[in-house]
Amino acid sequence: MLRTRVIPCLLLQGSGLVKTVRFKSPTYVGDPVNTVRIFNDKEVDELILLDIDASRKQRPPNFQLISEIASECFMPLSYGGGVSNIEQIGQLFRLGVEKVSLNTAAFSNPKLVREASSRYGNQSITVTIDVKKGLFGKPGAYYYGGTKKSGYTPLDAARKMEDLGAGELLVNSIDRDGTFSGYDLDTLAGISSSVEIPVIALGGAARIEHFSEAITQGHADAVAAGSMFVFHGKHRAVLISYPSINELEKALT
Repeated sequence: MLRTRVIPCLLLQGSGLVKTVRFKSPTYVGDPVNTVRIFNDKEVDELILLDIDASRKQRPPNFQLISEIASECFMPLSYGGGVSNIEQIGQLFRLGVEKVSLNTAAFSNPKLVREASSRYGNQSITVTIDVKKGLFGKPGAYYYGGTKKSGYTPLDAARKMEDLGAGELLVNSIDRDGTFSGYDLDTLAGISSSVEIPVIALGGAARIEHFSEAITQGHADAVAAGSMFVFHGKHRAVLISYPSINELEKALT
């Protein structure tokens, strides 16, 4: 049995799925419900769905669409985007979402992390830390779709969110998003060695070997990827895919 979770991360914009490069230039890749059905057939471990516009446009989650997606999703579903209060978190769980991922709200209203983890259990609350390097190569933690500095280093942000009650961290490299250049192993290793809660690596995966590097060198507990699972070939033709269990077992066990 594969012990490492390998998680497709889907980006929602409006009613469709897109894929970005360094959080910019979204390219349409398909209908979310149909995509979820394909991943069902491929027996995917878990699915992450992030609405990339909700927080920036200051709108709540699209509960109707999330309900449609959750009803078709046979694997655990994590949702993030536009979540700003405890009532919305409760509604998402009632719709069938298993985990709620907070980013903008976690930094702008940290008490929400504590309130949500206390009410629903920390295993249900993930905090996403979007990491970007500054002019002199010093990484910082960002929110609001990667446009606002939190004032924290990634390590300090990770420790703070763990202290607030987050049960899991999704560490996403803005610089590597959609680039197929591999994960930010240094940042992953620093965060993983500084917290006790699980860390999911995201941003830059191009092949299964990158998953192995995230686990063995970045000490991540799980891996997530977007472009790798929706694009094929050098011309980035849209093709929803997922490695076979045998392929994953060879690389990760």
